[in-house]
Amino acid sequence: MICARNYGAAMTKQPETHATSFRALGLPQTTLETLEQLGYRVMTPIQAASLPLALAGHDLVAQAKTGSGKTAAFGLPLLSKIDARSFAVQALVLCPTRELAEQVRGELRRLARAEENVKILQLCGGSTIRPQLASLEHGAHVVVGTPGRLLDHLKRGSLKLDGLKTLVLDEADRMLDMGFLEDIRQVAKRCPKERQTLLYSATFPDSIVELAQQFLREPREVKLPEQHAPGKIRQRFYEVDEEDRLATVVRLLEHYRPVRTLAFCNTKQQCRDLLALLLERGFVALALHGELEQVERDQVLVQFANKSCSVLVATDVAARGLDIAELEAVVNVEITPDPEVHVHRIGRTGRVDEEGWAFSLASRRDRARVERIAELQGVPAEWYPLRELEPTSRERLLPPMVTLQIAGGRKEKIRPGDVLGALTGEAGCRAGQIGKINVNEFSTYVALERAIAKSTLKKLSAGTLKGRRVKARLLPA
Repeated sequence: MICARNYGAAMTKQPETHATSFRALGLPQTTLETLEQLGYRVMTPIQAASLPLALAGHDLVAQAKTGSGKTAAFGLPLLSKIDARSFAVQALVLCPTRELAEQVRGELRRLARAEENVKILQLCGGSTIRPQLASLEHGAHVVVGTPGRLLDHLKRGSLKLDGLKTLVLDEADRMLDMGFLEDIRQVAKRCPKERQTLLYSATFPDSIVELAQQFLREPREVKLPEQHAPGKIRQRFYEVDEEDRLATVVRLLEHYRPVRTLAFCNTKQQCRDLLALLLERGFVALALHGELEQVERDQVLVQFANKSCSVLVATDVAARGLDIAELEAVVNVEITPDPEVHVHRIGRTGRVDEEGWAFSLASRRDRARVERIAELQGVPAEWYPLRELEPTSRERLLPPMVTLQIAGGRKEKIRPGDVLGALTGEAGCRAGQIGKINVNEFSTYVALERAIAKSTLKKLSAGTLKGRRVKARLLPA
């Protein structure tokens, strides 16, 4: 469904399109071949709805979440305008976090690999600025970054936007939640007025409407209701007394025993209280909140993605942008006042061909919120008794993997293949015992089966990686 909204300027309601082939877009043959090689067979709903508008040059406000294919939805239009012969910055993508910026940069590089000499640069906080200054001196066609660091470069004069053709605001609602409105304003003021602006947001609060009014010209709106196949997400509501709310989370985990659970709290204090209780009860749990340093945040995300953490406790602001495959369960520790946020929360599980659980704890005063959620979803809330939540095993619920951190990353020219070779060689691991390998700028993270983690660390520390001795440790969990 494509909707029209009045943003104070004329907006045209666009007809629905049922075309799903990228060939219907009139893209160059080289681009179509790249899409075919990358496994882009048919357009996702957000791509089918927004690409014809964006490629036609319209400003756009689109509802899309991580995992919906939105990077290609804005990546193809911005790349189509790039003149590789000019090393002026021609496209700028603002992201709320460094990890999302890394995902976006990686996907844009994949989409642009058939084009010659398209340089895509990432500028984010949490990294030293000197290497970024050196990279900017050599020029770039596309810059992806966080608002604060981008504004820092603009003020220094190291980033110039005179040749900008496309501005993208990715996960705009989260950037507003994180307090980036003024930074976004300052960045947008330094962009040429004659540009295309593409705004993507998972939810549509009034603040997004106001943002669109400020920075977009006669934007088209694409709003796709978030839907999941019937039965993919098994949703259950439990009525709890306020004082039993956190203890009920423990009962849920001991009864259902999901491998990985994302527990949403409405406040940072609730996050801290739940984490303390889970650790006390022997769970391998971590918290994600705005008080973490970037390095700590990176490690938390890696451990959860690596299946070396059973429960991640987070607020909505901290967890926005996470795209975790094979997430077995989501727990709403408290009901959110915004029904759209609830749908977005539970949509983290039950992705693609997977199934998942969504558990929501509601006190009597939350009944009105639950009714609004049921109205939005078009199905009545299903309530279940707390008495069914009995432990189903006496064994401690442990994650299947442990994360190994190696000192050294891209700066030392380490590649995933180097790490895999060292582990399956001198360290004696089987390939099937090794999970994800994440090579960051200064560190490398490897998921290992829990049973072999300690012995592998000992062997790896006694051996070499790319001819050098290895400093490594197991992350505490």
